[in-house]
Amino acid sequence: MRWFWIDRFTEFVCGSHAIAIKGVSLSEDHMHDHMVGYPIMPNSLVTEGMAQAGGLLVSEQYGFGELVVLGKLAKVKFHSCVRNGETLTYRVKVDSIRESGAAVTATAHVGERLHAEALLFYARMGGDGNDPLKGAKLFHPSDLRHWLSLVGVFEVGVRTDGSPMQESDYPLE
Repeated sequence: MRWFWIDRFTEFVCGSHAIAIKGVSLSEDHMHDHMVGYPIMPNSLVTEGMAQAGGLLVSEQYGFGELVVLGKLAKVKFHSCVRNGETLTYRVKVDSIRESGAAVTATAHVGERLHAEALLFYARMGGDGNDPLKGAKLFHPSDLRHWLSLVGVFEVGVRTDGSPMQESDYPLE
């Protein structure tokens, strides 16, 4: 089973930035297992949500056709706890994209309150002609297309020139 820590994107600008949200609910198992009697969302899962939002933003630069993985988590800082009933807003911004991967700045807010900030580095697996993982996929392409649709990437996504992203532009069959 795969876990997704994004409910939907509210903004997605190719190669630039994205905003995603995650509603935190008491019905999620981790809320009861993390700190018994004091349900909070573990910071590791908040980090995973920022990483997923940034990873999709980076992956779009490779047409969602390359295996992009979180390679390094740097300068992570947490400022508070996330409780049930709160909504996390992830803001990710591409700092640099190279042939081998990318750097992304990410924050997580609860309302106006800054909860977390991080610098994330992603590795592009299969970008090198000698890479044994060339062509490897983290998701089956049709599953990835379905997830991108569920979280609203194609509904809110735009290219840097402002034109809307088209689902048909990405060969995810």
